[in-house]
Amino acid sequence: MNMDTILFDLDGTLIDTNELIIASFQHTFKHYGMAITREQTIEFIGPPLNESFASLVPAEQVAAMIDTYREHNLLHHDDYVTAFPHVAETIKQLKEHGLKLGIVTTKRFQSVEKGVKLTALEPFFDVTITLDDVTHAKPHPEPVIMAMKRLGAQRESTLMVGDNSHDIEAGQHAGVQTAAVAWSLKGREKMLEYNPTYILDDIRDLLTIIGV
Repeated sequence: MNMDTILFDLDGTLIDTNELIIASFQHTFKHYGMAITREQTIEFIGPPLNESFASLVPAEQVAAMIDTYREHNLLHHDDYVTAFPHVAETIKQLKEHGLKLGIVTTKRFQSVEKGVKLTALEPFFDVTITLDDVTHAKPHPEPVIMAMKRLGAQRESTLMVGDNSHDIEAGQHAGVQTAAVAWSLKGREKMLEYNPTYILDDIRDLLTIIGV
């Protein structure tokens, strides 16, 4: 069966929020009198915030740290965020070719909306699944399966694209094909360790995979 549906992670895959995320984590930990390295923050990119904070601080402190993080992140969002090279034109081509396109992210809707509007990607997506929509975030398959149901998509013709292990594992758990992006801060070799179906060195590689 030909590929007719592509689901994308957002941060680190379509839009470059890496420095914003790193700055927001560092601001939050500094606010609470804790030091964190850039390398540690890179490991936090992808998982839900509660999971990242809970790995380092007591459970009762997590909610307050998430609030501090989100306040900083939203305030400085537009100072940092851009689309990765060739994303806009590639997404437009895929849409014009008749592909069903969706976003599946661990972010809250408010942040997602800011990102897709700022980068002019909003018109191209038929469905957006955020942390607000699900009980279980990636790497659980629920967000991917929810997106497919809303799009009327089949496993055999769906591709999940992302920049970290949570994206690839969610796709694998949902039974769809997966593509890892080599521009992930984790690095190309690390992404290959997750055994994606494809590795994208350039977003335009999707056009070849789909046959556009």
